[in-house]
Amino acid sequence: MTTHTNAVAAAGTWMLGDRMVNRIGFGAMRLTGSAAFDLGTPSDRERSIKVVRRAVELGVNHIDTAAFYFSSLRSANELINRALAPYPDDLVIATKVWPGRDPSGKWWWATPEQLRGQVEENLRQLGRDHLDVVNLRVPPSRKGSSIAEHFGALADLRDAGLIRHLGISNATPEHLAEAQAIAPVVCVQNAYGVGASAEEQEFLRACGEQGVAFVPFFAIAGAGREAGASETDDETVLAVARAHDVTPAQVRLAWTLHQGPHVLAIPGTGNPDHLAANVAAGALRLSDDEMALLSYLYLRSP
Repeated sequence: MTTHTNAVAAAGTWMLGDRMVNRIGFGAMRLTGSAAFDLGTPSDRERSIKVVRRAVELGVNHIDTAAFYFSSLRSANELINRALAPYPDDLVIATKVWPGRDPSGKWWWATPEQLRGQVEENLRQLGRDHLDVVNLRVPPSRKGSSIAEHFGALADLRDAGLIRHLGISNATPEHLAEAQAIAPVVCVQNAYGVGASAEEQEFLRACGEQGVAFVPFFAIAGAGREAGASETDDETVLAVARAHDVTPAQVRLAWTLHQGPHVLAIPGTGNPDHLAANVAAGALRLSDDEMALLSYLYLRSP
């Protein structure tokens, strides 16, 4: 019988910079409430702390977070700090900057000069003297624009010892090439999952060829994004789930992990049952026929 700890091991590992991480990770966005940010009701603090601790007990050693992950009463970074400090030696915590939220929850975008303040905010909240990985999260409005000035500012903070490794998020192949010319990029964190376009699929492959980890977000939620997964699912996904006696969410996670050894999953939840199911997906093996059927969904998606 596969245990949850064995499921994490079954998913394999990847070198994220100079750190070995298990490919099943954990996303902290939903720790703070019933939905992301202030979209739902604040979470039960002790339950969220227990979920983080349980994730690490199950073998998770890669956690994705951000200072802007907070609800009216909860901060993801504070919950992680309370749950895990002093931190395990093998734990890698990745965060992201450029977007920010003021105390009222209103969004703002940092200038290159303001990125240091965002990095220091994460350091304070997490109680650390350096950040393992910082992803530069590209605004939607900058998809076709240069990120050199912002990424260069992060590279300076890496040289100063505040950051160990750099990544980019919500990025394009052009952004990756531009960033790589400034400093090494260890990961690309983009929306990706069943239903991804051929262009997105090609970018994932290109990252693997360059030895860059690809870290998909919304692998379960898909088009639902911050609001979460839809209660209805494609019949192909449902059929594969029935064949394995698993949930559609587990099929979506397994499909994503099957995309390459450099793909790192970071499913997020504040629910201990969902955590167990997400981790168990690491041991789910899909047949070539099932992979082809699920992959066909992105080929015919709009």
